[in-house]
Amino acid sequence: MPGPHEDPCFLTTADQHPGHAAFKVQEFFTENLWQTLPSTWQAVLQDLSYPQTADLLLDASHEDRRYPSVWPLSLLAFRATAHALAFPRECRPDRGRVAGSVKPDEFLENQSQSSLLGHIFRKHVKPKKQHEIRKLGMLVKQLCDQTGCRRVVDVGSGQGHLTRFLSFGLGLSVNAIEADHTLVAMASRFDAELLWTLEKEKQKKSCSFQLPEALSIPQHMAGWVNPKASWETFIKQLKEANHVIEGPRTSFGPSKKRCSDLTSQPDGLSHNSNRSESERMLSERLCCSDIPAVSEEGLNPEESPLQDYPDFVLTGLHACGDLSATLLRHFVSCPQVRGITSVACCYMKITTKENPTPPGLISPSSPLTPSTESFHFEFGYPMSSWVRWLPGHQLSYKAREGACHAVEDYVRRLREGSQLLRTHCYRAILETFIRETRPDLRRAGIQTIKKAHLLAFTEYARLGLPRVGLPPDLPLDQERVEAMLKQQSKVVVYFTLTLLLAPVVETLVLLDRMIYLEENGVDSQLIPLFNPNFSPRNFVLVALKPSR
Repeated sequence: MPGPHEDPCFLTTADQHPGHAAFKVQEFFTENLWQTLPSTWQAVLQDLSYPQTADLLLDASHEDRRYPSVWPLSLLAFRATAHALAFPRECRPDRGRVAGSVKPDEFLENQSQSSLLGHIFRKHVKPKKQHEIRKLGMLVKQLCDQTGCRRVVDVGSGQGHLTRFLSFGLGLSVNAIEADHTLVAMASRFDAELLWTLEKEKQKKSCSFQLPEALSIPQHMAGWVNPKASWETFIKQLKEANHVIEGPRTSFGPSKKRCSDLTSQPDGLSHNSNRSESERMLSERLCCSDIPAVSEEGLNPEESPLQDYPDFVLTGLHACGDLSATLLRHFVSCPQVRGITSVACCYMKITTKENPTPPGLISPSSPLTPSTESFHFEFGYPMSSWVRWLPGHQLSYKAREGACHAVEDYVRRLREGSQLLRTHCYRAILETFIRETRPDLRRAGIQTIKKAHLLAFTEYARLGLPRVGLPPDLPLDQERVEAMLKQQSKVVVYFTLTLLLAPVVETLVLLDRMIYLEENGVDSQLIPLFNPNFSPRNFVLVALKPSR
């Protein structure tokens, strides 16, 4: 596959071709975006049906392309280049099949339950997450076997679904760190429910699957991984968590409780005093920790016991924004991190020199002390020196936001002629009236209007206008509304052209990270591990350090 090392047009394709200007589809009418396309493109694209739009533009695997007219070579070259530069998104067994038509075999019997995942790991877990934790968990276990590590650090662990599978299912020792205290509390509660289920099945001798001989209880930690901090601070954060024992948190905040309270039954009733000895042992080991703010002050790797921390594999399932980049930097710099599996998401939240504080950037709940920001901070993109010195390497916020869209899901909508497609046109029409009334309101946030595709535009406008401070009964020119509604297919085609470049931008971001690892002497692989129809952000960046 051509990469940025070989193809100088990579960056030009990603951020400068028609359909990927600094506009959003909501500005289709206000900025007259259709006219920004070459006239030869307009002529062949304006009458495409939705299924034709999917087959002729988005689906790279579609072989029987039938064009309703002769397409200009520039458009054909644009599509071919976009497909060629994007990393293949299908898992190897699924390549060559029709996009959007394949479901993982594990869900053939029951669409909501993976047949390859034990029932205790499916509780509270949606099918998408079931698919992800099983496949990523097995990959992490493989890395642990290759490196000889028994410990895993799961960053951005959320409700602990992956953590539970790694520990209870695969027998690994897992430290899970999550910034949201509520999610940490849920993870601990779900652990307790799993242990309670295991104990009941053990008593009935009806356990339907094989558990590891050495059952490992995960440790959940509430804490924020500061992208401005050094790897020494990260290790100290993990070490200090081992010394903080605190009971489970409820959704209403922290509560000091005995660790044994965590083994209460799922219905809220506590076990009686006749609990089994194994149950008592499990409850004594089950706990969650609250990581206090860790200062850089006084950290000296040569004088501190940081080097005594055991080796581990680092993982992050859909680590948001800069968090994925931070984990890769810790992997490179920290001697204890022997391997990493990185699944990124939310590329629009990545910091860049041009946009150091993008919308939605996650910050700590408590202010950082000056010493915690003393470490030299680097942006989330680009990470590699090679890309950093490449002319035109910059990616706009819109380009990175577009890279987060689910291409396969949109292909399905096009082929089905989904009514959801009309929401693009609705939003673009509404933007026209908003700007005419308030020129200062550009790209104002409307947020999602429930079941907007089922509403008439007048009702959609009545619900949307108050969200930007305008009256719901704002006069609307119905003739203009009808004229713009008739251009819905053009709006969809324009958005499709933008979406065509989404995988290219994602590939560039991820290849930049691979080059960064290569510059630091580490080989890596980019694997489309998940089924993209279930998990749009399906790439896993995998790397191992050489044996020492």
